[in-house]
Order: sequence, then structure tokens, then C-alpha cells
Amino acid sequence: MLGLGILGWIILGGLAGWIASKIMKTDAQQGILLNIVVGIIGGLLGGFLLKLFGVDVEGGGLWFSFFTCLGGAVVLLFLVGLVTGRRA
Repeated sequence: MLGLGILGWIILGGLAGWIASKIMKTDAQQGILLNIVVGIIGGLLGGFLLKLFGVDVEGGGLWFSFFTCLGGAVVLLFLVGLVTGRRA
């Protein structure tokens, strides 16, 4: 995902964060900036978790990067919901 550049991170992260917020039903509390942040942090979290399981995350391509961001963003929103006491 490093080959995407900063604009790619923002677009991919924003899209993944927005879809994750729809899945977790937190979209009403989040704006576009928070969706981007959640998606980017979700990408880092998803990549970290996949590396723990021995998955080669560098050679995955655009779709793999998107689904990594999306999965990580869903996990992140779930964990934030547990910490703050909010349920989806």
C-alpha cells in the first residue's frame, strides 16, 4: 500500500472508514475526516494483524489493501465501541 502515496492513503482510507462506519452503524457520529483517520489506522491495524498470521501484505495489490483497511477499520470501531460502552 506504500506505492499509493499520500493521496491514495487518504482516498482508500476514507472509503474504507466510511464503509466500516456504515457496517458498525457509527456513521452518524463520524464526519469525513474521522472516516479517513479510521480507515488509515484500520489499514495499519489490519496489516499488523495479517502479518501476525503470516500473510504477505506487501504484495497484495489494491483490492487486498482496501479489504485490509476495511477489516482493520471494522475491528478498530468495534474496539472503540467496547471501550466507550457503545453498541453497534
